Parts: sequence; structure tokens; C-alpha cells
Amino acid sequence: MDIGDIPLFSMLRSRLGYLSERQKLIAQNVANSETPGFSPKDLKPYDFAAQMKLATSGAGLQAVTQPGHMTPPSQRAGGVARSFKAQTVKDSETTLDGNSVVLEEEMLKMSDARMSYDAAIGFYQKSLNLLRMAARAPGR
Repeated sequence: MDIGDIPLFSMLRSRLGYLSERQKLIAQNVANSETPGFSPKDLKPYDFAAQMKLATSGAGLQAVTQPGHMTPPSQRAGGVARSFKAQTVKDSETTLDGNSVVLEEEMLKMSDARMSYDAAIGFYQKSLNLLRMAARAPGR
């Protein structure tokens, strides 16, 4: 059994991918803080309820008619690589040259993304430890 088959791990992988993409966008915003006319970008907020619905729904999957049947990784609800779409965020202030990146806001977003990333990694590690403990022989 692949660890990616477990919905918890596929959702965590999706969350980590989202946070990684968000950190890249924030880094691009900071790098372009002096570029005239640049508008900062961010990702749409991560929606846990939508991810749960996607992970638990069988939409688009072939029916499993025998207990031994397995769906291919490309058709599993959590197995597909998700792409996240960047969107231009509303600015709180714009300079005379049209740049609307506020470094303080970007640093707050970066620290928030980093804390969320660390929390997701911690949860992933704890879940792996639980699986290891469950797989161990009794009395060890």
C-alpha cells in the first residue's frame, strides 16, 4: 500500500504544495518590491472543506467492482498533482511609480506561511510515527 493512498497524507501533501507555492509567490513579490507598476500576487486561501470533499468523493473515479481492484494513481482523488493559481491581491498602498508591494505585509505573509508549513510537517511526522508504531510487533 502506498502512503499516498491514505487520504490524510494526500491532503497533507496538497497543503505542503500549496504553502510551498505561496512562499514562492511571496518571494517574487519581495524581489519585485522596487519594480515600477508591479502588483503583488498571492494564492487563493486554502479551503480545507473543499480538500476534504475532494478526498472523500469518488467523482471521476472508475467503479471498483471487486475487492482486489485498484484505481491507477492518476485517477485517485488525492494522487493527482494539484496546481494552484496565483491571483493579484488588492493593495493597501501604491507608490507613485505604481508599485503596490508593502514589504511589511509580505513579511507577515511569509512568516504565516512558514509557521503553517512547519505545523503541517510536524503533523506529517507525527502521523508517520503513529503508522510505524502500529506496524511494530507487540511488546517492542
